[in-house]
Amino acid sequence: MDLLSMTSARTRSEIRPVLWDGQSCLLIDQTALPGSLRTVAIETSEQMATAIRTMIVRGAPAIGVAAAFGMVLGRREADPAQPLPHLQKVASLLRSTRPTAVNLFWAIDRMLAAAHLDSSVAHLEGEAIAILEADIATCRAIGDHGLAALPATPHRLRLLTHCNAGALATAGYGTALGVVRSAHRAHRLERVWADETRPRLQGARLTAWELVQEGIPVTVIADTVAAHLLGKGQIDAVVVGADRIAANGDVANKIGTRGVAILAHYHGVPFFVVAPWSTIDLDLADGSGIAIEERSPEEVRTIDGVVLAPEGTDFYNPAFDVTPAALISGIVTETGVFAPAQLGAALRR
Repeated sequence: MDLLSMTSARTRSEIRPVLWDGQSCLLIDQTALPGSLRTVAIETSEQMATAIRTMIVRGAPAIGVAAAFGMVLGRREADPAQPLPHLQKVASLLRSTRPTAVNLFWAIDRMLAAAHLDSSVAHLEGEAIAILEADIATCRAIGDHGLAALPATPHRLRLLTHCNAGALATAGYGTALGVVRSAHRAHRLERVWADETRPRLQGARLTAWELVQEGIPVTVIADTVAAHLLGKGQIDAVVVGADRIAANGDVANKIGTRGVAILAHYHGVPFFVVAPWSTIDLDLADGSGIAIEERSPEEVRTIDGVVLAPEGTDFYNPAFDVTPAALISGIVTETGVFAPAQLGAALRR
């Protein structure tokens, strides 16, 4: 099964970071990109937890899809006569891997609910496949709504993005990069400026790799260059993804997103957050309640094994920050674009 398929008429290439072959879950190893396109076959729930924790698979929607198949693998490991106790243990294991991405918890809860109705392997497998397929359809709808929200300009659009919210971060097509793809197909895109996104360089390694696969013009910049480009009028809009959105519209996303939002607000450039409804957490009143994952200091101390700072230096490595709703021009979802203050009412319709 090919995770980088050339069969679709809609794209030159269709990137599928998570696939199910009927026995195992196939993941693109995102830690190997861009140097190597490598597939990892995940055959146990423990292997899936490790893949999520070590960022072999990453991006909130993709993590949710992967976790759903982790639950399928967990069901296969369970006592056929009493599968639910083991599934609860697997759910706890998967929940412990990445605390910020709400899609992880949403997908696990959906799989547990399905198991309480019918705990057969076939039923859970069908539920996980439905989650995967729905995510791809959702991303395509998000891309089209985001395209409609982008500003009208006398020239083709120059978009800035941070981290990777593309096909690699979803089941396919992407959220923020879904908007980019839709703009490219509508011949409205001139160029994507991609922040390198320290410390794990998801912009340089992953976003650039994705866009190069499809012939979409992309320029990677150091994170510190964004202010310079905004000041020169070289960016028409910013599009980013999200790992969790609070009920008031505050958004947790990859570390550095808040700074980009502040810069865009100062320069009068629209700043769009692009995410499915499953990323919105109505149980959180605002961003102050979002758990922020702190990762290993080694991610900051080294790059590819090269030590960047002297011995005795301390390091702080939060994986995410929270962008206040007041800095966000619109939240793009599969059903439309909403002002942050509209989210709660829209979800309760």
